[in-house]
Order: sequence, then structure tokens, then C-alpha cells
Amino acid sequence: MADIKYYDVILKPVITEKSMAGMSEKKYTFLVNPEANKSQIKEAVEKMFEGAKVKKVNTLNADGKNRRRGMVVGKTAKIKKAIVTLTEDSKDIEIFAGL
Repeated sequence: MADIKYYDVILKPVITEKSMAGMSEKKYTFLVNPEANKSQIKEAVEKMFEGAKVKKVNTLNADGKNRRRGMVVGKTAKIKKAIVTLTEDSKDIEIFAGL
């Protein structure tokens, strides 16, 4: 496995109704690099978003789905999501402030 830098760990935020409801409890959802582990995700969030202190990281892996086009069968890319819970005294993440 190649060395993953903190700026390569978080790919983009997940903006769904369920993830927006979790923001009131200081839970933020991100799509992350499938090779990243929980400690790398924690480090990336704390470095990228100033004032954020991570309490807990939950991850889930989703395999790619089968897709057909005629007789040809392929797979979509696999993804990894991370649900990051912040401590009560940490600042909110500004990327979600205007939503």
C-alpha cells in the first residue's frame, strides 16, 4: 500500500437527507479513499478543518454494483464512507455551514 497523505484521504462530503440530519449531533459524512484507515481519517479531518476535534470515526465499505450494457457485464467503483463524530467543544466544519 502506498503512503497516503492527509489531503488524499477525504474525497468529498456526502450530502444526503440522512447525513444532514446527523449534523445536529456533530456527525459528518465523507467519501474517503478505500485504502485509508480510521486513524488516517481522523488525522485528515483534524488537519483539513481547523478547530475540529474528532471523537470517533465509523467506516463502511460498499462494493461496486453489477451493471449491464447488452451482454457486457461490468462493475461500478467500490466506495468507502466515513462518519466522523466531533467532540462537544470542537468547532463545526464550515463546508456544511451554508447548506
